[in-house]
Amino acid sequence: MTELMPNLVFADAKGNIMDFEGLAMVGRSGDYFYPMPCEETIELPRGSQLYVLPKRHPVGFDRHTGEMVVLTRNPYDESQQIFAVATFLPAAYTQTYLASWERRSDSSELPFFAYTALGWHDGFVATGIRTDPSLRQDPNTFHHDRIRQGIRAFTELFPDNRLVEHLQHCAMVYECPAALNLFQDREEAPLPASPFCNARCVGCISKQDPCRPPSPQQRIDFIPSPQEIAEVALKHIFSAQNPVVSFGQGCEGEPLLVADTLRDAIRLIRKETSKGVINLNTNASLPEKVAELADAGLDSMRISMNSARRSTYEAYFQPSYDFDALFRSAQEMKRRERFVSINLFVFPGLSDAPKEVEALKRFVSDAKIDMIQWRNLNIDPDHYLDTIGQKLPAGMGIPRLIHEIPVRAGYFNPYLDLGMS
Repeated sequence: MTELMPNLVFADAKGNIMDFEGLAMVGRSGDYFYPMPCEETIELPRGSQLYVLPKRHPVGFDRHTGEMVVLTRNPYDESQQIFAVATFLPAAYTQTYLASWERRSDSSELPFFAYTALGWHDGFVATGIRTDPSLRQDPNTFHHDRIRQGIRAFTELFPDNRLVEHLQHCAMVYECPAALNLFQDREEAPLPASPFCNARCVGCISKQDPCRPPSPQQRIDFIPSPQEIAEVALKHIFSAQNPVVSFGQGCEGEPLLVADTLRDAIRLIRKETSKGVINLNTNASLPEKVAELADAGLDSMRISMNSARRSTYEAYFQPSYDFDALFRSAQEMKRRERFVSINLFVFPGLSDAPKEVEALKRFVSDAKIDMIQWRNLNIDPDHYLDTIGQKLPAGMGIPRLIHEIPVRAGYFNPYLDLGMS
């Protein structure tokens, strides 16, 4: 039976990654370690990244004794220390288990990535599932010659548009997939607009306290004008097949805090065309503003959540608004027969814990949610569990959780056939 389990992988002091047949791969769910059978892994997707985790030793499963083992020295050279390894899965894949390690006492917090379990079985394998068939962010769909041409076209058309300049930076410096798609005239395009936020998310990827790991991208520092937003949106809507334009990006705060600007931009867009889907990614903290945007022509809304339970949500988001606002915002959209999804920050061991599952099912049903986007939470797992401060029972497993929630599953904001002309 144990021969049907992938090998543990580790990194030596020089960052070389290798496998060790003497120990089997282990995945982590919450605070629990599980030996990984091959059927719970997938071939490592193209575009995945491998991370060496400093001052963390890998945990493996001894095939002979049935015990969990912390490996601290290189089994091929006992003079060397070794480190745990994790993988960061590309978009459209949801992790099912975290990487397993034991921290040293002098370890520091990990950067803002999702740390998925990695093993070796005739090649690298990982614990994840593909939750969206869309290829919009697959690495082989980005063509840099076309992207550079797209940037030139935008800057020639809109030489004074600050949002174009900002998105060019996102594409060329951060290689943001949404910005790359904008300049390729493909699918979903970003419309960041807000430098402000009314939450202090523990895992915010655009603004962090100096004592925390640095944010992986810089937050927009101005509010684009409605005209600047509409120029970008209309160019994309008229150029792309199945176009979606979205407020609320990783490089901004909360878009509802500049709702008047968004409302006026939506009106400018809808004055020109009924084509395309206008979407809002949001914390849904201001229901009255959501209603205004929906009346102006907003087609869909995605609510970011790590949990449908107040205590778990507030521990992570640290909001200045009432948790009940999320439900009321969803109601405002559904009263107008608009599409509402949840951007669920998936964390194995918490998202699938019994109380979390019960609360999520109730929220989805009561709010008439149309879809869940199963997104990986980018955060140091140990820091996250310390922040939540709950002792969690064993979960049902992420694949079963996805199967049991009776709404559309995916990873991206979908194009909606709204009968537009």
